[in-house]
Amino acid sequence: MTYKIENLPDEVTIYEVGPRDGLQNEKTVVPVEVKAEFVTRLAAAGLKVIETTSFVHPEWVPQLADAEDLLKAVHRDNQVRYPVLVPNERGLDRALELGCTEIAIFGSATETFAQRNLNRSLKTQFDMFAPVVRRARENGLRVRAYVSMCFGDPWEGPVPIAQVVDVGSRLLDLGCAELSLGDTIGVATAGHVGALLDAFPRERPLAVHFHDTYGQALANVVEALRHGITVIDASAGGIGGCPYAKSATGNLATEDLVWLLDGLGIRHGVDLHALAATSHWLAGRLGRPSPSAVVRALTKE
Repeated sequence: MTYKIENLPDEVTIYEVGPRDGLQNEKTVVPVEVKAEFVTRLAAAGLKVIETTSFVHPEWVPQLADAEDLLKAVHRDNQVRYPVLVPNERGLDRALELGCTEIAIFGSATETFAQRNLNRSLKTQFDMFAPVVRRARENGLRVRAYVSMCFGDPWEGPVPIAQVVDVGSRLLDLGCAELSLGDTIGVATAGHVGALLDAFPRERPLAVHFHDTYGQALANVVEALRHGITVIDASAGGIGGCPYAKSATGNLATEDLVWLLDGLGIRHGVDLHALAATSHWLAGRLGRPSPSAVVRALTKE
């Protein structure tokens, strides 16, 4: 049974981040064969955008040291997009060598996180990203930009909306096709989400990326939908988390998002039961129950 809310989008794109953003925080290295099957099963469940890995230095994120092997192991469906995260030009070189057609860059809305995560200042991060975006576009790649710490920063506290808009706008002006606004530590609430989205010009191509640390992710999604957002990031099974947020419970679970969208009558193209079965399977490989409430309900975990 569906009960629609007026003035919401008829259809959304789910940008699946589980294989990259979800698995990157796992302390035990997941075998590349398991990762490849995970990606394949996500595609079979109907997800059309699956962020597969990241070309970061192995010392930074050991879990993703097998990026090349994973991309070679995945049988890529022509109907599915497989973006990869690249931190710099060397990461772009690796992506180009492997025939990737879509990349993402990862910026910061705050000075402290830029220094800690990018080894750049809030202002000089753009000097690192500009040649990446330019060269990627010259080679026909689609480029997405993430902005982290859009709502709160563990060192700086609440982040001024004008500061987020400035950073996000500069990333889009480099030539990025889409900007994902990240609630990295999960402190956003619906009113704050609405205020930030209102601060961007309507024509800007925005997506949202929520963490469920305080149980607000789905409420924030509804607010984003009210503002016309049609691209929503999520992680199968709710895997992942933020190392900077005490008691963080990780990314918005894709299954929880799908349950919400189904109830609202919003099309998304994902088979919920196939997806829940995939997350249940992965939870077994990770050795713990799925964080997703919907996965637990459907699989009786």
